[in-house]
Amino acid sequence: MAINPSPTDHVVEIGPGQGAITEPLLDSNCQLDVVELDRDLVDRLEKRFSHIERFSLYSADALTFDFAVLDSGERLRIIGNLPYNISTPLLFHLLSQASHIRDMHFMLQKEIVNRLEAQPGSKQFGRLSIMIQIFCQVEALFDVDPECFHPKPKVMSSIVRLTPHASSKYSIDDITLFETLVKNAFSQRRKTIRNTLKNICDDIAFEAVGIDPTKRAEALAIDDFVQLSNYLYRL
Repeated sequence: MAINPSPTDHVVEIGPGQGAITEPLLDSNCQLDVVELDRDLVDRLEKRFSHIERFSLYSADALTFDFAVLDSGERLRIIGNLPYNISTPLLFHLLSQASHIRDMHFMLQKEIVNRLEAQPGSKQFGRLSIMIQIFCQVEALFDVDPECFHPKPKVMSSIVRLTPHASSKYSIDDITLFETLVKNAFSQRRKTIRNTLKNICDDIAFEAVGIDPTKRAEALAIDDFVQLSNYLYRL
C-alpha cells in the first residue's frame, strides 16, 4: 500500500463506501476516522466496524467537514477515492486546513492528476496546478486501469500523493488577492494576461515585476504570479 500506515498514524478516509480500503487500514492498527455522507453506507459501516476501538465514523459531507477537529497532536493522513464532481472543491477545502495534514493520498481521474502536477507552458497548467503546488508537493504514484473496477469506468484513474510543505515555499503577502489574481488570469485561457487581468492591474505593474503582458497565463511561472500579487498588495 502506498500509504504504508503505522500504529502511530492518524488516518482519515473520505468516502469509504462499503469499506474495501477501511479493513486493511484497520489491520495496520492505525487510528482511523472515516467521513461518509451516504446514510445507507453509514449504517453498513457502523455494523461492520463500530466494535473496533480505533475506529470512528462521521456521518458528514466532506466538502464542509472541519478536519482540523480531528487533529489531536498527530497530523492527519487523509485518503480517499474522490468522485470527479467534488474532487476540485474538496481539494481546495482541504488546502484551507493544510496545517493539520501530514499527507494526502487520493485516487482521481488521471486527467485531474495531470493538472495537479502540470508545469508552466503545458496545456494542463492552470489555477488548480498553481494553488495545489503553492501548498503541497505533488507526486503521481501510479495509474489504475479501468479493468480494476466493476462496472468499468470510461476513464483511467491515478493515485496521487500530496504532501503539504513543512514551511512556506512561496512568500505571499495576501493569499486572497493571490487567489483572485490566478483565477482571473485563467478565466479565459486564450486571451493574454493584459486582457484577463485588465480590471486588476495595468502594464505598469507587469513592467515592475518583469512580466510580458502579451503572454497567456499558462506561460507564467508560479513565482511570476507571486511577485505580481505582492506588488499589487503593496501599492
